[in-house]
Amino acid sequence: MTPRGHERADPEHRTDPGEDPQAVAGTVRVLVVDDQELVREGIASLLGIQPGITVVGAVSDGAQAVEAAVAHRPDVILMDVRMPVMDGVAAVAELSRRVPLCRVVMLTTFDDDAYVARSLQAGAVGYLLKNLPSASLAAAVRLAHAGVVQLDSSVTRRLAASLTAPTHLNAPASRPAPGRSPTSPPPGLPVVAETLLTAREQEVLRLIATGSTNREIASRLFLSEGTVKNHISRILSRLGLRDRTHAAIYAHDHGLL
Repeated sequence: MTPRGHERADPEHRTDPGEDPQAVAGTVRVLVVDDQELVREGIASLLGIQPGITVVGAVSDGAQAVEAAVAHRPDVILMDVRMPVMDGVAAVAELSRRVPLCRVVMLTTFDDDAYVARSLQAGAVGYLLKNLPSASLAAAVRLAHAGVVQLDSSVTRRLAASLTAPTHLNAPASRPAPGRSPTSPPPGLPVVAETLLTAREQEVLRLIATGSTNREIASRLFLSEGTVKNHISRILSRLGLRDRTHAAIYAHDHGLL
């Protein structure tokens, strides 16, 4: 008999009482939480065939998610937002308290700013939509396990659009500073970015701020996606930023658009 509801434990990971539940080194352990059985089992099946990923359970509401997380100690949880008994946001808050090392990514159909804000405030490390290409789902799990904050591109675009441009952009134009040529970067470009980033990296940063994906940036700048990823890594490192969302906020706050 299976546990309450629709929880499904992974038969390959039944451990002895004294065995470390995360004993399989290098494997990302995932819990899937969704109230629609077809979606839940589909995601679990898709991830189950990916190398380096093990699905340790699939449950149908937030309360079951908390119980399963305490029992199986997954590395990553893919969590729906709206579910019976306990919704995803409430479950994230409870998981942050009881299983703080577990990283939760919201995976939902609800492209709603209020849900995004509440989920991130509760402790989620990402908010992705279910129209995510199947090939990207395993990558999203691995990125979450690595601590990378992920937001759906539509969420990033709205975040960028909602940020208010710095007041200095509305100030009257002034003469170039002594020693500054007319071809120098515009005054809106912060000195730290101007001095630390190459011209190409500045272009990449501006495109990040518009919500462009790596593929879109690569296409726009005629680069490979690998090169774009390298540029983004250097941008984050040189500016001391945590992730591309913070890079977008930085670009807007400093008038790079």
